[in-house]
Amino acid sequence: MAAVTGSLLQRDRCDQTFASLVMMTSAADDPARGPSGSLVRALTWLPSNMTRLRREPPPEPFGTLALVVFALLVTAMGAISSRNVWPPSLLALSLLFGGLMLSRRGLLQLAVVLIGCLVFDWLDVPANALPIGPTVVVAVTGLVAYEFARSREEIGMGGMRADSMLVELRRRLELQGALPPLPPQWHAEPVVKPAGGGPFAGDFVVSALEGDRLEIVLVDVSGKGVEAGTRSLLLSGALGGLLGTKDFLAAANAYLMRQDWAEGFATAVHLVLDLESGTYEVASAGHPPVAHFDAGSGRWSVQQADGPALGLLPGSTYSTCGGTIRPGDALLLYTDGLVEVPGRDLDVGIDKLLGEAERLVTRGFAGGAEVLVNRVSADSTDDRGLVLLWRSAHQ
Repeated sequence: MAAVTGSLLQRDRCDQTFASLVMMTSAADDPARGPSGSLVRALTWLPSNMTRLRREPPPEPFGTLALVVFALLVTAMGAISSRNVWPPSLLALSLLFGGLMLSRRGLLQLAVVLIGCLVFDWLDVPANALPIGPTVVVAVTGLVAYEFARSREEIGMGGMRADSMLVELRRRLELQGALPPLPPQWHAEPVVKPAGGGPFAGDFVVSALEGDRLEIVLVDVSGKGVEAGTRSLLLSGALGGLLGTKDFLAAANAYLMRQDWAEGFATAVHLVLDLESGTYEVASAGHPPVAHFDAGSGRWSVQQADGPALGLLPGSTYSTCGGTIRPGDALLLYTDGLVEVPGRDLDVGIDKLLGEAERLVTRGFAGGAEVLVNRVSADSTDDRGLVLLWRSAHQ
């Protein structure tokens, strides 16, 4: 019974999508609205509904039929009214959305219909006014759409499912980077900025809270872009499962060694904080030093814990350093993309970061993570990650 109900619901959603497409195209038959008005509505309906179509694309027969109806409408309206309003080049829209929604087989079926529409246009105009330009536009768009559909089918993600998969991967990375709710006196802000404003980053944050024990790991995976993003997704899940184990970085290093990636190393900093007492320990795997703000002295200081990057040397060991976060204190964890610039010493970048961090003391730390990333490395070509953690001066 549940399966039948689910099937009916899915069919109902598909029927609604198809009905919307048909209503959009058939609106041109209303003389009061006019062909140009319906074209504007068609072009504005598609962008506003692309998210829904990507998440729940209609079955291929419905999509093919809707695009065929649109192509026939363009051809008919061009012959009845004016080809200045309904030029044959509009047929390229069918191929464009066909490349997104259809398989190669469905796209070829659509192409047969479009060829017939173009032949009709050629027969309906004088020889000295043949629509050669629009035909070239449609042909080139068809080749691009076919290659697009072919490449997606090769990875087994035809139509819009590949987009849905990438959106879901990005969403999962963002969810895994969210920190758990902390007691009222404690606050933390993670920020990860992909290189060049892209959707995926090689930097990520994982965390766990058990009782009064808070663990935060900031990781910088080698590389950037989609390739680094896929490794980030794999590592974030694996390292999240290792949190709470003894010698966390040693276990993470052993995991990366087993992967045997060609470019599979990563740097990481691991923070273990007791929320009751404020004492903490930090272990580093090739990561920049942690910065600690002491409210008593009003100064930032760096604490360096040594250890090789993950995935380079088997059996690596990692030393720790620590301290106490008292009321009013703060802690900064960050990746090298925030402070490292080619041709400049790393210490210069750290000094710049701490100089900007000092300005947060008077304005308050809330919202400071985003401010620091934007001020220190707004134009960086590398992924940037930062975690700002602080303890309120008053309960």
